[in-house]
This record gives sequence, C-alpha cells and structure tokens, in this order.
Amino acid sequence: MPEAYRVAIMGATGAVGTELLELLEKRSFPVKELSLLASHRSAGKELIFRGQPLKVKAISDANFADIDLVLASAGGSVSKEWAPKAAAAGAVVIDNSSAFRMESSVPLVVPEVNPAAALGHQGIIANPNCTTILMSVALWPLHQYQPIERIVVATYQSASGAGARAMEEVKQQAQAILQGQEPPTEAFPYPLAFNLFPHNSPLNEMGYCQEEMKMVNETRKIFGVSDLRISATCVRVPVLRAHSEAINVEFQQPLAVEKALTLLQTAPGVKVVENWQTNYFPMPIEASGEDDVLVGRVRRDLSNENGLELWLSGDQIRKGAALNAVQIAELLVSKQALKPKALV
Repeated sequence: MPEAYRVAIMGATGAVGTELLELLEKRSFPVKELSLLASHRSAGKELIFRGQPLKVKAISDANFADIDLVLASAGGSVSKEWAPKAAAAGAVVIDNSSAFRMESSVPLVVPEVNPAAALGHQGIIANPNCTTILMSVALWPLHQYQPIERIVVATYQSASGAGARAMEEVKQQAQAILQGQEPPTEAFPYPLAFNLFPHNSPLNEMGYCQEEMKMVNETRKIFGVSDLRISATCVRVPVLRAHSEAINVEFQQPLAVEKALTLLQTAPGVKVVENWQTNYFPMPIEASGEDDVLVGRVRRDLSNENGLELWLSGDQIRKGAALNAVQIAELLVSKQALKPKALV
C-alpha cells in the first residue's frame, strides 16, 4: 500500500493556498490528513477538500507536531517565523515566499530544470518567484542544447501576482472608472484597470526593483550559472490572472528557429502556441488555469545572429506558484525522499 502523508497548507485562505488545496485533490496527492493554517483572522473559516469541510486553524507550534509536509504560501515574514519551526519538528517545508530563496543551504527548485537539487534539502525547499519559474521552464531546454549567454526580459504581470485582494481591486477599479468614479487603490499604489506601471516593489541603487532582481538572482541559482547576464524590466498590467513575458536570448552560437521549436515542443511543462497566418500566439486569457507554460512567436533576433526572441504566457497562481510546489512534493515522493513520521 503506498505511503500517505500528513500535509499542512500554511496560508490556506489566500489565492495560492486555495489553489494548493485544489491541486492536491485534482492530482491525487497521497494525503492522509490535511491541516489548513492561516492567520488568526481567518481561523474558523471552512474550505472543502475531497467533498468534506475542513476548518482553518490559526498557525501555532502545536500545528506541526505530526506534519510530514508543509506547503507554505503565507508571505515572507510568516515563513521566516514558522518554516524553521516546522522543519525542526521534522516536516519538509516547500516555501512559496522569497524568505529562503537565496540562502545557499536552501534548494531553489523548478522540477523541469533542476529536480536533483530538491533532494539536497535540509528541511526547507524554496519555490522560485513566479516570473522566474515561467521563464526557466521555457529557456532551460534551449540552454541545455546551446548555452545561453545573455537574457533580456520584459514581463507583463497580472494582478494575481499581488494576491486575491488585488484581483478583486482591479475589478472594482474597472467598474468605478466606467461609472466616472475615483478608482480604489489599496492593493496597488496606482489604478491598474485601464493602466499599467512598472512593478511597484522597492528599487535598489541601480534603479532595478526587487521583482527584477529576483529574476536575475534566482535564474542564476536555478541554472547553476552564477555570472549569467540577465536584465529584467517588470511591469504590472491590467490582466486578472496569468503573466506574460517578452524574452530576448543570446546564445554562445546561433540556434536555428526550427531547432528551438523542436526543443520546446518536446520539453516538459511547455506548450508551443503559434499560428503566423492568423497572428495567434500565447495569451494570458488562454494560459489561465493551464499547467503548461504557453510559448510562441519564436523568431530570429534581427540585430544579433546568436539571438532569438520568444513570447510566453503562464498562470502565475498555478505553475508560477502552487503547481510548482506540488510538483516538488511529488518529486520527493517519487524519489522516496519524503517519509511519513512514525505513528506515536
């Protein structure tokens, strides 16, 4: 009989938390018992898993005594406080925040790219940033065939990247603007409906925001290339769900478009979407709810014989967050690297 696990979702009532709940059921992850954890203000709420209501509990030390696996998506400060405690109690923590990503002792994992890294964990495994995951899945098969020397990427990031409250705010903004009213701005510093603006995370002294530097530093770590040249420009756009990216890649040698397409068509987690006759390429509206990263409009860089251009769309909540975390957990199970605690 296959082993089953006591699993906890930390941040269960958020956009990613509810997606984790859905994916554990949809993908038939071997859950023996499921604990839903969140802040005190969310305690007592009920969510449905396998047709049964489960009450959300406030996070506490007692929550982790018998837990084998924690899927954490409650924000960096919460993860910094509770992930080490959960790991110390014997659980494996797959953390979706930025709290541990750049720590040398914590693996940063995209299963399609560096699955072996997950097996070297010391209790905590980091899930990369959403934009990094989507780009890594698309570029890794090309990098394996012809090493990449430089990446220039511009992102078009949906409201889902800022959570469920931000998605709702964009809807409210659109209604207010259409009615000639002042749009509310609580989740974002500016109206996002009918607008766009550079990503609103803090800027460094070079003028790059945190989101852009995540793409730079995390991609280097995942690819195992510490000096990979990367420049990113991250932009918030009035899309509810699913991010898009325009990527320019420079290789050590020329890579033919036809070969690139063949590599992408056979790559795990990638779906090539392009019809040049109808000008049909990946769109966030079609990427929403999809597991795969949609990639298309692959073409030669007119300014660089070693360069290619491509466009992608991917579901930020799904592959950009929850699905990647569940896939890491599935990887641990398949490698027999996740052991249930002995029953007391």
